[in-house]
Amino acid sequence: MKKLIFVTMVFTLLGCTQVNSQVVSNSMTGYKGTGVVTQGAATVANPSLFTCHGGRSRVAAVGLQVDAHSNKWTVPSANQFLSANHAPDLFNECSGVTPSDLSQIDIDAIPAIEIDADGEVVIGYLFADNYFELYINGKLVGVDAVPFTPFNSSLVKFKVKKPYNIAVKLVDWEENLGLGSENNRGKKYHAGDGGFIASFSDGTVTNSEWLAQTFYTSPIYDLSCLKEQDQIRDSSTCFAGGTDDGASAYAVHWPLPENWEKKLFDYSHWPQAITYTEDDIGVENKKAYMNFREKFAGAGAEFIWSSNVVLDNQVLLRYQVD
Repeated sequence: MKKLIFVTMVFTLLGCTQVNSQVVSNSMTGYKGTGVVTQGAATVANPSLFTCHGGRSRVAAVGLQVDAHSNKWTVPSANQFLSANHAPDLFNECSGVTPSDLSQIDIDAIPAIEIDADGEVVIGYLFADNYFELYINGKLVGVDAVPFTPFNSSLVKFKVKKPYNIAVKLVDWEENLGLGSENNRGKKYHAGDGGFIASFSDGTVTNSEWLAQTFYTSPIYDLSCLKEQDQIRDSSTCFAGGTDDGASAYAVHWPLPENWEKKLFDYSHWPQAITYTEDDIGVENKKAYMNFREKFAGAGAEFIWSSNVVLDNQVLLRYQVD
């Protein structure tokens, strides 16, 4: 009953929210890609999804932008943080789970989510910058327990038969809603970066064999820098630094395909994921990663994202385990 009341309240809020972003059309901007352009800051729909009681955190808010056809876009992403089960903590300052190594984790105490009754139990180790939602064969196994910061890591356990499909929604959260940026490095509007790494006890690891597609890119200050070829949405030549004058930045949105997380969804046309080094992501001071590095890079996993780990803020991943 409480969940139904909350959902009703959210839809009521979204329905009556006045969106502050400037209404621009693709033709007005000269953008000729397949996405939809918005400009300027979003209106805050939820001022804070999360409060960290055990450490300092950036505010994880959710906003709305409107396009020239009155369609509303949730930024940085529509998500299930408030309604779904959070993945068990591997390391989470906010919940007081701060082990120095795996020996302090009781993995046996973690329940397995049943996908197939006669399947094998698989344990997964996940670290996301910033947020993930993990599906196995279309079933939501868990969502990240911390949407923004401080950095955390997670464990999952599920029972499944091979072959099976992994689907992941990734979000690089933003402080300046709709502008893809945060107050950082001495600049009011500085683009943040993402990153995701995972390994599973059946030998599955994140690498360039996974497929990744971008669905929200920002900040963009010059739309001519965006290039598209087939399914590749390339922002690699766009400015990815910081500025004190970023309130009029553009964002480009693509609608998520229906049933994208389902086992039978055809994602074969998506681009391959791009791999990044630990230095690229900057994890040397992240205990949530370094305390368990043997289960990440040590297990052969690589950090992955779309082709732009800085500007692409909502990315979907797919992978089939044979």
